[in-house]
Amino acid sequence: MLVVDDSVVIRRLVTHALAEDASLEVVGSAPNGVVGLERIPQLNPDIITLDIEMPDMDGLEMLRRLRRAYKDVRVIMFSTLTQRGANSTMEALSLGADDYVTKASNVGSLDRSMESLRGDLIPKIKQFFILESEQRTAPPPGAAPRPPLAPIQRTAVQPKVVAIGVSTGGPTALAAIMPQFPLDFPLPILIVQHMPPIFTQLLAERLKAISKLKVEEAAEGAIVESGTAFIAPGNYHMRVQKNGLRTVIKLDQEPPENSCRPAVDVLFRSVEELYGAAVVSVVLTGMGYDGLRGAGILKAHGACVIAQDEATSVVWGMPGAVVGAGLADSVVPLEGVVKEILRRIGRG
Repeated sequence: MLVVDDSVVIRRLVTHALAEDASLEVVGSAPNGVVGLERIPQLNPDIITLDIEMPDMDGLEMLRRLRRAYKDVRVIMFSTLTQRGANSTMEALSLGADDYVTKASNVGSLDRSMESLRGDLIPKIKQFFILESEQRTAPPPGAAPRPPLAPIQRTAVQPKVVAIGVSTGGPTALAAIMPQFPLDFPLPILIVQHMPPIFTQLLAERLKAISKLKVEEAAEGAIVESGTAFIAPGNYHMRVQKNGLRTVIKLDQEPPENSCRPAVDVLFRSVEELYGAAVVSVVLTGMGYDGLRGAGILKAHGACVIAQDEATSVVWGMPGAVVGAGLADSVVPLEGVVKEILRRIGRG
């Protein structure tokens, strides 16, 4: 791994944090994008951690040049939980960064910084690689859906909602599929993307700018209506419930599930409780197993489950777990997701 950051402290912290994991090796570091680009052919790293604000050449410019010459090198951006940091990170993801980690604006306690780096960065590095003795789609103990409820025979139930779960690679995947939904799409779309606050708002704004449908960050009590896509806000689970004759969004900060808030499983359970079999659920690229239990519940009650295929996923963790558990009705490339949704609702 190559660490590109203008902060000597951050470069040392990353090196020391990763040194405790025998499966990872920091092969070098660089103080800016110019030096970083020079060191790629010398060191041949599999993955680069890249700061955004650096002298001489910042992270965004390095990323632009890197992607022209080194398409297979994985890139994780370092971001700050600020409006400016979120904007720059969203730009980096659109330029081809694979993922990001947030860092505090000041380093603070060395022990806390090391712990944060180990907890956040190491899993994001490992998600891109199949390490020895690890199985990509084998869920951790307790993660698989319970031997279900005998599957209910699917009937010709007309879908009433689309529910989408996505994580690593999600902003790019959503930017690819949302413009494909037609202006007269007849269902509401509910999306859980694993992202912190600020980021989800910016994601909604970016998707709204390129989509025919209305796209917004979900708000408490918002009316769920056709032709609108709602993105769960960072740090809030998103559910749906009846309010008289209307269906509305409910947000809460109940404990994280699968280490996530918002969590795909929470959304999937909620739409099953309200809509039953009248759900088209979609699991897109992402690390981990969030959505697996919820997909099992939806499948058992007759709803449709679509999974993105491995070839077009940045990380085939979430969709791979669903496919490995035998829950997917369709496994399609990213470019075929909307076509499959339209086919499932009778608009194909």
